[in-house]
Amino acid sequence: MRGIKIASALLAAQLGWMAPASAQEPVKIGLITSLSGPGGYLGQDIRDGFELAINMGGGKLGGVPVQVVVEDDSAKPGQGKQIADRFLKNDKIKIFTGIVFSNVAGATVPDVLDAGAIYVSPNAGPSTFAGKGCHPNYFVVSWQNDSLHESAGELANKLGYKSVYLVAANYQAGKDALEGFKRFYKGKIAGESFTRLDQTDFAAEFAQIRAAGPDAVFQFEPGGLGIAFLRQYQQAGLKDKIPMVVAAPSLDAVTLAVVGEAGLDVNVTSHWNSDFDNPANKAFMAAWDKTYQRPATYYASQGYDTALAIGAALKGTGGKVDDVNAFRQAMLKADFQSTRGAFKFGPNQHPVQDWWALKAEKTADGKLALNTKGKILSDHGDAYAKDCKF
Repeated sequence: MRGIKIASALLAAQLGWMAPASAQEPVKIGLITSLSGPGGYLGQDIRDGFELAINMGGGKLGGVPVQVVVEDDSAKPGQGKQIADRFLKNDKIKIFTGIVFSNVAGATVPDVLDAGAIYVSPNAGPSTFAGKGCHPNYFVVSWQNDSLHESAGELANKLGYKSVYLVAANYQAGKDALEGFKRFYKGKIAGESFTRLDQTDFAAEFAQIRAAGPDAVFQFEPGGLGIAFLRQYQQAGLKDKIPMVVAAPSLDAVTLAVVGEAGLDVNVTSHWNSDFDNPANKAFMAAWDKTYQRPATYYASQGYDTALAIGAALKGTGGKVDDVNAFRQAMLKADFQSTRGAFKFGPNQHPVQDWWALKAEKTADGKLALNTKGKILSDHGDAYAKDCKF
C-alpha cells in the first residue's frame, strides 16, 4: 500500500499535477499615498508609475513576484499613521512607499522605521530625516526637499534676478523650500509669505508682492494650490509684470494643461522631464503613453524609479526582506536605470543627481509644453548629508 502511494506521487509529479515546492510567495509592498483631495493626482501618478514598472516586469520587480497594497491617506497625517499601523500589524508588510506630503511622512514614517520595516520615498524628502534624524532603513528616490528648491535659487541667479519675493505653503516642505532657495540664491529677498494648506485666495500675498516690487517671484504651492496660485497671479495682472521661477511641484505637465496661458513662460527646475533623451526614459514614456493616455508628471517618473530601485534590492537579496541589512546594502548599489539619467544614493541615502532648467513654451502646433533648456547643477546632493551618522 505504501509503495502504491509513493508511485502515485512520483507519477503525479512527472505529469505536472503537483505544484512546485519552490513557488515564491509575492513580496507585499505597502503603498500609502494621497489619492483624493486637491493633491490627489500626485498620488495617483506615483501609484500608476509604480504599478507600470511592475506590469512591465510581468508582475515582478527585479524578477521577484510582488503584491502592492494601496491605500489613500487623503493627505491627512493621522490617516497615514493609521494605515501604516494596520499594514504592519495585520499584513506584516516590511517595505513601504508612496507618501506625497512631508507632514504625512512626519507622522507615518517613524512608526514604520521603529517597527524594523523599510521606507522608500517616491516624493517627500523632509529635512528632518536627512541629517541627524536619518535612519538606515529610510531611503529617498526623489530628492531632499531643500535640494529641489536650491536648483530654483541657482536658476534665479543665472536668469539675473536681483530681488525675489518668496511664497510657500506653511508645512515642513514649504519651510524646506524657502531654506533651499535662499541657500543658493545670491540676490535680495524682497519679502516672504507662508500660506495655508487649504488656502484658495492669494489676494493678500499678491498685494504684498506688488508693494515689494521684486524682479521675480518664487513660489512653492504644489498640486491644486499651484493651479489656484497661477490662475490668480495672471488674473491679478502680475504675470506679465513680474516673472516667476519655480521648482517642479509648482508647475508640472498636469498643472500646465489645466492653467494654460497662465503658466506660459514660467521658468521651472526639475531633475526629470518627459523629453529626456535616455533609453530608460524613452521606455517609460512609451509605456506610460500607451497605458494611461494622459500627461506624465515627474511624480509618475518617481513612482516608476522607486519601483525599479526596490526591484534592484529584491533582486540582490533573492526576494528576501527579513534580513534588513542585506536589503539595505542591495538598495545602496542603486543598480537600476533611472528615467532621469545619472542617479546614486548619497551618504544619507538621498539622491545625488543632476538638475535642469525647463520653460513652459508653445509648441509648433500651439500647445503648451515644458521644454528642457539646459543643466543647472551636476551630481548635486543635499546640505544635510554631512550630519547623517548611522
